[in-house]
Amino acid sequence: MYQTSEFKNGLKILLDETPYEIVYFQHVKPGKGGAFVRTKLRNLQNNAILEKTFRSGEKVGIPDIEEVEMEFLYSDDAYHFMNSSTYEQQAIQPDVVGDAKEFLKENTVCRVLMFNGAVVNIELPQFLVLEVAQCDPGLKGDTVSGATKPATLETGATIQVPLFINVGDRLKVDTRTKGYIERA
Repeated sequence: MYQTSEFKNGLKILLDETPYEIVYFQHVKPGKGGAFVRTKLRNLQNNAILEKTFRSGEKVGIPDIEEVEMEFLYSDDAYHFMNSSTYEQQAIQPDVVGDAKEFLKENTVCRVLMFNGAVVNIELPQFLVLEVAQCDPGLKGDTVSGATKPATLETGATIQVPLFINVGDRLKVDTRTKGYIERA
């Protein structure tokens, strides 16, 4: 069992037989009364956000979560992954993949979270290098600082990029914020 003093961002806990990940936590000690911990939890099964307050010293369960490194192979009616250590292939349904499908490219190594033997979530690497498939050309003299334009990447995701980016450029993209970082 985890105590509230062990809470940190990214910790996976079990609450009411459901696995959650702590997105944000704050320890609060008011002048009057006992201390408590205010948290934002992300449900690992459906990505819903829950705000919950725990009394100081309260205990929560440790989920039976296994993190497995898998390589994305291809997609048809499901997304097919291969376990990097055992070379077993597994088909994962699109509703489980969720928003990660925007950045999935062949041979991308992801962490697949399994709860009680069933796949509940896919965690992409924080940064990926992807090629720009389509974007409008930047006009000469269009150099206002901070100006952006939409660009479609090779995986189908659309992100905002600076005006100097052209088709064929390779970009480093943050998969958590879905934002442009730099040219690769």
